[in-house]
Amino acid sequence: MFSSNKVGLANGYAGGWGNLGGGIVQLLMPLVYQAILKAGSTPFTAWRLAFFIPALMQSCSAIAVLAFRQDMPDGNYRSCTRAGRCRRPASAACSATGVELTVNNNIAQYFFDLFGVNLQTAGLIAASFGMVNLNSRPIGGSMSDGLSRRFGMRGRLWGLWAIQTIEGVLCIVLGLVSGSFAASVSVMILFSLFVQAAESLTFGVVPFVSRRALGLVNGMTSGGGSVGAVLTQLIFFHGSKYRTETGIMYMGVMIIACTLPTVLIYFPQRGGMLAGPRPGVTAEDYYNREWTAEERDKGYNTGSVRFAENSVREGGRSVALGTQPMESSRGDV
Repeated sequence: MFSSNKVGLANGYAGGWGNLGGGIVQLLMPLVYQAILKAGSTPFTAWRLAFFIPALMQSCSAIAVLAFRQDMPDGNYRSCTRAGRCRRPASAACSATGVELTVNNNIAQYFFDLFGVNLQTAGLIAASFGMVNLNSRPIGGSMSDGLSRRFGMRGRLWGLWAIQTIEGVLCIVLGLVSGSFAASVSVMILFSLFVQAAESLTFGVVPFVSRRALGLVNGMTSGGGSVGAVLTQLIFFHGSKYRTETGIMYMGVMIIACTLPTVLIYFPQRGGMLAGPRPGVTAEDYYNREWTAEERDKGYNTGSVRFAENSVREGGRSVALGTQPMESSRGDV
């Protein structure tokens, strides 16, 4: 909901603080387990009792969200649907492959098994992967906004492709250096920086897909990442088909392959990685198409018009400086 020239940074900070929790959990859960173990529980039972604590916290958070927060940026789904302000998007959104969730699921066990470190050390190493979110997510968001100021939406897309491809290369390297503890930790931290920066670059693009269905597109993108994590876990890290380091290498190859379709993303008013904008199409045209003529006559599209005017920077520096015609403020398509 922030202005378009700061939306990447805003998403980066919000996502960074959220995913920081994943790192803290990796650090705290072994300590909770040890505390329950010292209280007299068996190891088999202690791990299971430890999970009651985050389960209770999640349940309280879920109840709080249900009771105090609204469903979507435009309001609660039922009320805004009745008012004609909300509808489902016409197409699904693309998403990353849930790499961060997959690594969080496996990295502590990986260092515990491969290098024989104790449980607390393995948890600390795994925690570092998630805790760098606090810096890397805002960095990725700022990069997306900076590329937008210079190159418009095409800059955001090129940045996403480049950072996520480097992420895949580093994932392959992480699997290759499995014989060295120091190299594995160093590459893992560098890898985590690019993973989380790529996430922010993804969410630097998402707000521009649909203004009317902003909440749904955000949810579908995040949900797609979670589904990708489940599939990646099943393909590369389930059972004994692959050694963990081999699975990590193959995941890197998958990251590079899944990043390639970024070249197909195209905004008619802004262009894509390999093609410029379509002549005569404005941002207002693009976002107004989400509303019927009757809805536009009633003024339901006012927010979309304001967003279109605000997103002029997505055309690149020349448009932002006024060297090309600004979008019109007409209400029809």
